[in-house]
Amino acid sequence: MKRYSTAELRKLEIINLCNGGRLGYATDFEFEADHECGRLLALVVCGNGGFLGIGKQDDVIIPWRMIECIGEDAILVRIPPQELNSCVCPRSPGKKKFF
Repeated sequence: MKRYSTAELRKLEIINLCNGGRLGYATDFEFEADHECGRLLALVVCGNGGFLGIGKQDDVIIPWRMIECIGEDAILVRIPPQELNSCVCPRSPGKKKFF
């Protein structure tokens, strides 16, 4: 089993196998903090910030169970269209992104 650093995962485009759509790149990760064994729970794809904050999109949280494969060039996920809305995480009004 290949190990990946978060820096390596951020370079891989995330593709939805259900519709071939490009979801973007992982910008953050959710981990379970456990003293014995931490584990990756989800990938976070940051929504587009738009121009001067206009047209911002919400973040997408991709649970680990929806990740099908991590390859050399992409991360393949299987998110049925009817479940995609449940992965969208609205941005907090006061939350600022610096990059």
